[in-house]
Amino acid sequence: MAARVGESQMSSDMAAASKASSNYRYLVVFMLAVAYTLNFLDRQIVSILAEPIRTDLNLSDTQLGLLGGIAFALFYTTFGIPIGWLADRANRVWIISGSVAIFSAFTALCGTATNFVQLALYRMGVGIGEAGGSPPSYSLISDYFKPEERGTALALYSLGVPVGSMFGSALGGWIAAEHGWRAAFFAMGIPGLIIAVLLLVIIREPKRGGLDVLAPGQLAHDKPPPIFTAIAGFFSNRTLVCTALAAGLSAFVGYAALTWNPPFLMRVKGMSLMEVALYYSLVLGITGMIGTFGAGWLADRLSRRDRRWFAWLPAITFTITIPFWIAMLYAPTWQIALACAAVPALLNNCYLAPALAVVQNSVSPNRRVISGAVLLFVLNLIGLGIGPVYVGRISDMAKPEYGDNSLIIGFAALIPMIVVTIVAHMVSAWSIGRDKAMAEAAG
Repeated sequence: MAARVGESQMSSDMAAASKASSNYRYLVVFMLAVAYTLNFLDRQIVSILAEPIRTDLNLSDTQLGLLGGIAFALFYTTFGIPIGWLADRANRVWIISGSVAIFSAFTALCGTATNFVQLALYRMGVGIGEAGGSPPSYSLISDYFKPEERGTALALYSLGVPVGSMFGSALGGWIAAEHGWRAAFFAMGIPGLIIAVLLLVIIREPKRGGLDVLAPGQLAHDKPPPIFTAIAGFFSNRTLVCTALAAGLSAFVGYAALTWNPPFLMRVKGMSLMEVALYYSLVLGITGMIGTFGAGWLADRLSRRDRRWFAWLPAITFTITIPFWIAMLYAPTWQIALACAAVPALLNNCYLAPALAVVQNSVSPNRRVISGAVLLFVLNLIGLGIGPVYVGRISDMAKPEYGDNSLIIGFAALIPMIVVTIVAHMVSAWSIGRDKAMAEAAG
């Protein structure tokens, strides 16, 4: 009897420990998602403040596109790879914490800029800081969740994109309307310094690869390969390259929309900055959260039947957005335009969690951070680096003929890129299917 009581108590203790462990891993994801929210808030705020910054500093649309694009993306993507290499060898929590502190400090400094060059330099600093956030976070999450759960966990983390966009639009727009665009930058930079400390206090560095099924003879703690070997390994994998290119084209469309939606709604459709802060922020946040989490959750379940759903899903969602893009351009009021923009806002993020899951599940634990960094390098160089500048440059070229309506031409030029994005995801699905067939043939 005593033995049974002891066994029962032991079973109860194990269940409690398992529950505590499960709760803690979601706390880890929550804290990392908060950091990512600040990351994206600081990234998104330039688009919300674009009109007052343009007026105050006398900037062109091309310069605004550069601030939201290559001035940030070049440093964000370039520094991401060496930081990813370091994070495969060093404490990832310390790296994430340091990155949050750096990009938050440079965001506050943006409020002191008096010309384009100063603002561009501070945005470069923000990009360097943000480079150390996501790749180590992907790796940490993958060491807290099993492979079949990672799509959902990474989707929870990726909620930082829509939540950060929402708060950046709401708070940034409200503060700018009440106190000016400089005060908005100051206010957005402060919370990150607090979160940087909390990350060090709350998150524990987990064992690398502890939840993975490894190949015979492979150890979770195998020494990471040299940086150029790891990069070459990524680009020698056809499926990873296809996934990265498809994700980059998806981000091209998504970042162009994030950068230019507020100026389009204000300049072309007559929305005020306060209305952007109230209505656009809610649409952006709610649709983005549903789309980002829903895509990860759905991809996890559909991929159990066929891994090609990691690519089929975003191909389908981007196809659905095309008529709504066209309707938004011709909408007679900002209310109708915003309603049309809600559908791309819902579906444009459906590529991210599936792409992250493909990469994290395709490489060994000792190459996860650097592989995630390479994915982000391709994704952001194409998407964030070129997308906003593409629309801004076309808008400037059309301005002599169309005036403030030139952004309609810039946005219309995105529709062919959506078609190219759909084709890229279908090619990625073909590559995933080919890998599966080759694996089955090899036994």
